[in-house]
Amino acid sequence: MTNHENNTNTVPFVAPCDQLDFVAPFRWLGKGMDDARRAPIASLSYGLVMACLIMLFTVLAWRYGSAWIVFSLLCGFVFAAPIACVGTYAISAQLERNLPVSLKRTLKACFKRYLGSELVFALVLLIIFLVWARASSAVSIFMPETGNYTTQEMVGYYGALAILALVFLSLTFAASVFSLPMIMHRDVDAITAVVTSINAVLRNKAVMALWGCLIGVGLVLGIATGGLLLILFLPAVGHAVWHGYLETIDASEFPRHTSGITSTERVSETE
Repeated sequence: MTNHENNTNTVPFVAPCDQLDFVAPFRWLGKGMDDARRAPIASLSYGLVMACLIMLFTVLAWRYGSAWIVFSLLCGFVFAAPIACVGTYAISAQLERNLPVSLKRTLKACFKRYLGSELVFALVLLIIFLVWARASSAVSIFMPETGNYTTQEMVGYYGALAILALVFLSLTFAASVFSLPMIMHRDVDAITAVVTSINAVLRNKAVMALWGCLIGVGLVLGIATGGLLLILFLPAVGHAVWHGYLETIDASEFPRHTSGITSTERVSETE
């Protein structure tokens, strides 16, 4: 039996996590902005592409749909964002190892190196999204039956939708915030990474709630500025998530990848 197989058989079901201080998200953002400054071309290119996509869908939804469609699209972004941020994790990992930021290595990390685990993770998010969609349709029982609805009736309907959205957004956030960074960092399966992420969030509820609020406020302000702030904010958040993962999750008992960016230790400190 190989060493890799021995390591795989002895690893824990969940990676342990640290207790975070309340200002940790601000520290992560600071490190994320540092990474964006150190790799401005790669980071801002990512920010520009993602900002354009978000603004395009927002404008189309607002013009041909309604404010609730815009809200739904923003909620959908929460499901897509973790996978879209893999490129920023790869950039940060290269910087930590004093490697020149390579587009080829970054794209391999996004579309080839961890594709299998990413697809399983995407399937998990898809299941959550489908359950959310089904639950949203069930909320129609709160919809007023006649056109002469009262304000109280509409408040009840939209309130039920908002509570449902909050529940599923929180679940998605908890499942994804640390899982994909862990998949890139160590040789783990998607389910282990998701369970580890949820466990870390549950043990740091207040800190992670603050982190989620900061991301939400940043998205709203970014859209309010016509996407200009998003160009800077999105890559900074992507880098910050990577640093947040490294500070929170102790994945040292899991084996390294045998190849790729994270197959070697960081230069700055021992992982």
